[in-house]
Amino acid sequence: MQTEKKDIRALTKEQLRNFFVTNGDKAFRGNQVYEWLWQKRAYSFEDMTSISKETRAMLEANFVINHIKVDTMQRSEDGTVKNAVRLHDDLIVESVLIPTETRTTACVSSQVGCSLDCNFCATARLKRMRNLEPGEIYDQVAAIDNESRLYFDRPLSNIVFMGMGEPLMNYPNVMKAIDMITSSEGLGMSPKRITVSTSGIPKMIKKMADDEVKFKLAVSLHSAVEEIRNEIMPFTKNFPLTDLRESLEYWYRKTKSKVTYEYVVWKGINDDKKSIDALVKFCKYVPCKVNLIEYNPIDDGMFQQASEEATNAYITALAKNNIVAKVRRSRGKDIDAACGQLANKS
Repeated sequence: MQTEKKDIRALTKEQLRNFFVTNGDKAFRGNQVYEWLWQKRAYSFEDMTSISKETRAMLEANFVINHIKVDTMQRSEDGTVKNAVRLHDDLIVESVLIPTETRTTACVSSQVGCSLDCNFCATARLKRMRNLEPGEIYDQVAAIDNESRLYFDRPLSNIVFMGMGEPLMNYPNVMKAIDMITSSEGLGMSPKRITVSTSGIPKMIKKMADDEVKFKLAVSLHSAVEEIRNEIMPFTKNFPLTDLRESLEYWYRKTKSKVTYEYVVWKGINDDKKSIDALVKFCKYVPCKVNLIEYNPIDDGMFQQASEEATNAYITALAKNNIVAKVRRSRGKDIDAACGQLANKS
């Protein structure tokens, strides 16, 4: 019975060097292949033109390169580009390119489906099929970098992990992907231009702080009232606000990096004074800013965009307490946005 070939991108550079030595070649060959895989973004062993045909045949016999493929691409009137990304096993995830006057942002996925059960999110209705591998996360970013150069004549400037999935439930692979994205041997992007968004898993937020990560942290909060938060995001019953607060205080002590709260205001759910006051209080625990996000309804159910007056009431209250808040308008409204709030981030 033939064993399934391993994705060569799962190997470290040292493991690649060892592979070549074991097979009677020079260790530096591993460096060459590593460069082709990551910096030069080779899609096949045939692309590795500086390597002999015999060596390429040996690689072909032992490994695969499980690259993503942009299956369909939609372009919005506002410039937003949404990719449906096909993985090697034919599963689909989404990634989005969001342009502004000064930058282009990649919104990438970390899981096929999602492990969590946020009631307002379309992705939560898809059961989690599997975690994405580091190379599959990296490929989404590389593809959007290519699109940014093609359509906007500039390289990708920012990355947000706000697509399908909960990044902290795929922690090792997300960290490996970020290592390659920020490495001079990969895309060479600054970690300060990367934001990882979580629904709020306290022990993993503390782990990130202990690991001394250099990227930014965003938390999808949506309510600082426990019972409301538990209703809209049922999994948070296991992660109460007191635990979340403690983990964020720990994060700030260790990293000195501000937290961004992602917050949707919904009609009849969190558009009252009690919710506003609770958010203001929660924001005082650690230095932060708030993104008030315009909601894309996924059906005609309970989650509907609140009035402009309600959003303005949040802005006013936060400003009075010297808390920076911005309203993030929905992008790409004229293209299909099947993936939760993916099109909202800018």
